[in-house]
Amino acid sequence: MAVENGVWIMRGRDWNDPACIRTYQELIGRINEVGFLPLFKNEIDGFSVEEQTADLFWWTGDIERDPWEWRVLAARDAEVAYGKFFGGKAGFISLPWLPVFANYRRDGYDFDARWDDELASAREKKIMDCFERETEWTALQLKGEAGFGKIGEKNFSGVVTALQMETYLVIRDFRRKVNRRGQAYGMPVSVYMRPETVWGYGAVTAGYGEDPAASQKKIYEHVRRLFPAAGEEPLRKVLR
Repeated sequence: MAVENGVWIMRGRDWNDPACIRTYQELIGRINEVGFLPLFKNEIDGFSVEEQTADLFWWTGDIERDPWEWRVLAARDAEVAYGKFFGGKAGFISLPWLPVFANYRRDGYDFDARWDDELASAREKKIMDCFERETEWTALQLKGEAGFGKIGEKNFSGVVTALQMETYLVIRDFRRKVNRRGQAYGMPVSVYMRPETVWGYGAVTAGYGEDPAASQKKIYEHVRRLFPAAGEEPLRKVLR
């Protein structure tokens, strides 16, 4: 996705292209086939949902054909993990690859151990402590509960993105606020959970027995096989 002369431009396939992803289940199948996939076009050509879908139905609200709506289904169904995993931007990771990413990005640390070794920030700690009290939080609820705001901690969005990049949090749903009459209003906001809560501790941490550097190598080499033209700098920007 790019802006040209003030207009958003999508870089996708023709709807009639046999390789075009046209349904949600086809998207899940592609993610499981390739292992992990960013949502939008990035520094690695072809490595995104955007480039493998047509631009005809993006942001139409048509749940059958709109890739923007498919990310909501993916978060809810938990067939794959969804969150900001690629250079601080959104994308999907298949469940077999999730422990590989967790081991690499966490450097083999559960969050509490990272905090004990003074590798996590106080702002990250405030956010993660909230998940000791409740299993899920909307972005708005979490921001307030963790003490972020005008007179509190700053850069909530950046800290939550960092926790997703480290695989300590995933996006599990999108919800709108509800007024006193029970009516939904406003734009949907992300609902966050720990991946261990969604898929189980053993499934998420299954890669901990491997050197994190080996997990990183697996991820990079996998993308190199899929996209041999990708250079080292694009790989670092997307996968770091």
